[in-house]
Amino acid sequence: MKKLRPNAILFDMDGVLVDSLDAWWKALNRALKEYDYKEITREEFIKKYWGHDLFDNLKTMDAPLELGLFCNSIYEEYVEDVKIYPETKNVLQKLSMYKKCVITNTPRDSALRILDRFDIRRFFGFVLTSDDVSRSKPDPELVLKSCELLKVHPRNALLVGDTASDVKAGWKAGCKVVGICVDADIRIEKLPDVLEVVEL
Repeated sequence: MKKLRPNAILFDMDGVLVDSLDAWWKALNRALKEYDYKEITREEFIKKYWGHDLFDNLKTMDAPLELGLFCNSIYEEYVEDVKIYPETKNVLQKLSMYKKCVITNTPRDSALRILDRFDIRRFFGFVLTSDDVSRSKPDPELVLKSCELLKVHPRNALLVGDTASDVKAGWKAGCKVVGICVDADIRIEKLPDVLEVVEL
């Protein structure tokens, strides 16, 4: 395969750079309990809700907007459960010649706290979160706004994500997408495989 030379690389955060699945599952269950909704198993969370916009998930559950706002407000209490993937820093270091941006549906305060906790914010020119746009992924707004900030055309940007929501957002914006364990333009099995996809 011919290696790609994008003008910028956009990274989803959760499930790509860090493992935050348990933190989100715990926060959502606490919010469900608070609003007298049935809690969900970890397996159900992974299968039905992980990687989708929180407020889209609430519509599926027929739950009120306030439940989602409460979940976002308490999520920060669970960021200690977030773990960095062991290879993340090394991969970002090796991609230092590329302009990079984080695009995440996670609220800004929590996202920055996670990136700072693991000392990886320094690898990115910008961090864009659900607080910076009116519509989260799978809407392309986060992708388009990041390309605007990085001064690159979406067709010259590469998005690295791990969910169908990331892939849809990238495709709608006109980006090429690398999917980690998810079908995309290029499918890889783990983050370090991205080093085989782009020129170094």
